Formats: sequence, structure tokens, C-alpha cells
Amino acid sequence: MNHSNLFDCSNKTTIVTGGGNGIGKACCKILAAHGANVVVSDLRKEAAEAVAHEIKKDGGNAIAISCNVLNDDDLVNLVKSSVDVFGGIEILINNAGGGGAGRESPYAISVKEFAWVFQLNVFSAWRLSQLCAPEMEKKGYGSMVNITSMGSINKSPNISAYASAKAALNHMTANLAFDYGPHGIRVNAVGPGATKTAALSKVLTPEIEAKMLSGTPIKRLGEVEDVAGAVLYFAAPISEWVSGQVLFVNGGGIQTLD
Repeated sequence: MNHSNLFDCSNKTTIVTGGGNGIGKACCKILAAHGANVVVSDLRKEAAEAVAHEIKKDGGNAIAISCNVLNDDDLVNLVKSSVDVFGGIEILINNAGGGGAGRESPYAISVKEFAWVFQLNVFSAWRLSQLCAPEMEKKGYGSMVNITSMGSINKSPNISAYASAKAALNHMTANLAFDYGPHGIRVNAVGPGATKTAALSKVLTPEIEAKMLSGTPIKRLGEVEDVAGAVLYFAAPISEWVSGQVLFVNGGGIQTLD
């Protein structure tokens, strides 16, 4: 291993879903800063274009592609367009996801709503991994990083759909590592704790934040850059013998909404 190139992602094409804001945007920017060609994918084309513009302004390479990860045609187009522009794919960040964390009372949500959370967080990541794997094998380098959540191991009320979907993503990561490993592809996951994003701001109160920090050794909430740093580790050559792992980025503690 060349120690001078441990975090070098030069000329490695990276797809980041949900790259238009928050953790996804931070992943796009840190990977571009380390040389990657970044495909900023987002449901909102204007958000993806804004991030791609920032990267190019800073001297990096990026394109923006509108993609609804629940639409298979969009996923196929995302992969094809990435290959057409950059000649291949080496890194995939399955960041797009979501749910009704704290609002998923089993007395209120339907089976359809529960299934939608799995489609968004699990099925889309599995399908995009399936589409990208042959391209990674062609390039001789592959790293897939799934963004999971501390919710996948915590126990809280009104979060059964999101939490179980992220738990499934953890286990899917470990199993896909066995499927893709022999083909030179690593599969890992990063699980953020309470991170300052637009989604968290909608439910965070001073009282909830104080309770979160009471059980967190590093006395602050996470920043999106904290999560992006862990993603860079898995994407870059420094982790070339690491696969099937979930790295929780949580300040050393546990943060829940209840």
C-alpha cells in the first residue's frame, strides 16, 4: 500500500444519491476534494446542480443528475449517464433515504406507508448496488457505502418503520459484502447519530438536545462533515481490506428523540 495515496480518490467516479443537501452534499464535497469525479444525484435537480456548481467552482469535477430512487428507470439512467460521462463507476454512496422518525405510530400509519419506507431505504440501495457492481468490476475497484442510522440499533417509540428499514440495511450490507467481495467490491455502512440536518431541525427542541448530549461523551451534536469523513474512509484505498462493516458516527453515545 502506498501510504501517500491512502485517501486519494483521483479519477474514481462516485455516485451520491440524495447529494443535494445535508449529509449527501457533504459527501459529494469531501470526495471531490480528494479527487473523485462526483455524480450528484438528487430528486430535486436544482439542488443537485447547485452542489455540482460548488464543486466545479472549487476546481473539482461533478455533474448533476435528477433521480427518484423509487423509480427503476431513473436508477438505470443514473448509472448509464455516469458511465457515459466519466467512463465507469468505482464508488457508490447510497445516501437517499428517510421516513417518519418519531411519527410512525403503529396506530396511525398504514402497511403501504411502512412498505414505502423499506422501498426508499433498502430496496433502492440494493437495486443501485446491483446496477453499479458490473461497472465496478470492469474498473477493478469498487466501494459501496450505505448510509444507515443509529436508529437501526436504538429502541424508541414511533419509529418502527424507519428503524427496522435501517436495521435491514445494516444486515444487507454485511451479506452483500460476501456477494461482491470476490469481485473486488467492498460494501460498508456509516450510521450517523444525531446530526445537524434539516430533517433533525424539524423535531429537535432544546430539551431533546440536552437529553441527547447527556448521554454523549463528545458534548455536541454531529455535523454533516463528521459523517462525510467516515464515508471518505470507506470510499478510499485506506480501507481496502475492510468490508461488511457498520461504523457508527455518534460522538460515542446514544441519542434518541424520546
